[in-house]
Amino acid sequence: MFISSAFAQTAPAAAAAEGGMMSSLTGMLPLVLMFVVLYFVMIRPQMKRQKEHRAMVEALTKGDDVATAGGILGRVVDLDEQFLFIEIAAGVKVQIQRSAVVQVLPKGTVK
Repeated sequence: MFISSAFAQTAPAAAAAEGGMMSSLTGMLPLVLMFVVLYFVMIRPQMKRQKEHRAMVEALTKGDDVATAGGILGRVVDLDEQFLFIEIAAGVKVQIQRSAVVQVLPKGTVK
């Protein structure tokens, strides 16, 4: 008699534990969905822009007209591994980091 009543009392607790497990999974679902949306809306496009910028900076050559992050326009006159020299006026050369170049302008933009 004691054993059967003990089993009867533990059976509903096991069923409640299974329901608790399911409710914790459904509680985490919005969090997981939020991270998935964040990845496709913010992280993935940012990685694509970084890849395009890296390719643009690596493709710089002498004679390219460029715009820097500081708004300086000039023509590339010398290249180094990390730095480049741009001529912003006749006889005025400025040394900048390659990563500071934000845009390659069409030829003839800088006079």
